[in-house]
Amino acid sequence: MHYDVFNGDADGIIALLQLRLAEPKSAQLVTGVKRDIQLLDNIKVGVGDSLTVLDISMSRNQQGLRQALESGAQVFYADHHQSGDIPTFPTLEAHINLDANICTALIIDQLLQGRFHYWAIVAAYGDNLLTRADELAHLAGLSLEQAQQLKELGTLVNYNGYGESLDDLHYHPAKLFQQLLAYDDPFAVIAAQDSPYHSLKAAYQQDMTSAQSLRPIYQDANLNVYKLPNSAASRRISGVYGNWLANQTPHQAHLVLTENSQNGYTVSLRAPLDNKQGAGELCSQFFSGGGREAAGGINNLEVEMLPSLIHKVSDYYQR
Repeated sequence: MHYDVFNGDADGIIALLQLRLAEPKSAQLVTGVKRDIQLLDNIKVGVGDSLTVLDISMSRNQQGLRQALESGAQVFYADHHQSGDIPTFPTLEAHINLDANICTALIIDQLLQGRFHYWAIVAAYGDNLLTRADELAHLAGLSLEQAQQLKELGTLVNYNGYGESLDDLHYHPAKLFQQLLAYDDPFAVIAAQDSPYHSLKAAYQQDMTSAQSLRPIYQDANLNVYKLPNSAASRRISGVYGNWLANQTPHQAHLVLTENSQNGYTVSLRAPLDNKQGAGELCSQFFSGGGREAAGGINNLEVEMLPSLIHKVSDYYQR
């Protein structure tokens, strides 16, 4: 049995998309909402089995990874999040790059020598690596209009990954991957009237319009904090809304708080775009938190811990 294990956001989906366009393979798909990252805990493997693992933190999957390796499975692992200690097993092929300006799909793009480069650019846009994605689009000879189209597609695929549960999403990430796999060119997705692009675009515009009317609940020179109500629309928009805020004021950090069913907050943190570091480290100081240099999150922050989070983030990015 082969398992394709991937984050349900744009980066995870498109990283796998490139690999399966290059090398089609029958696989059990293992994924979930964007914040469902301990995916290896859900898999029992043995000798002869293999796994491709994409865009989920190795540090948060150490136990599942070691169990798979010790059971005799072959593992290909590519990611850009916190890794912890990388196990030394002959059956592990690890491609880990923690640079703040790279994503998993760009790691795969390098391994495939740019075979599906336009898709990698879509993923970079979706992961909010806008400057890097713009550079890649320019180097690829794309027009500004074409770059904007890839940016919108990446944003929409990423938007679909956010939710407290799969019921919040417009498409199950595995289903979205399977539908996108029909297109080796992202421009074909945009052109096809029956593709997921069009339904996601309409839904995104509705959710984003509501979020953009909000005012910050806290603001200082280093940080803006916004709070979304407990609703499916809020859970869907929280991540891409955080990316949008970061691009509006790139010299400040942004916290997006979404009220959740646990009477706490689901947190998205975006580091200032001109100082992309520390977000994952800051979130890791709180239970259920983690991430990477430019972006982090906390699955459930108790309300009484909010002042501490605000203080830590504002102090960290103090100029």
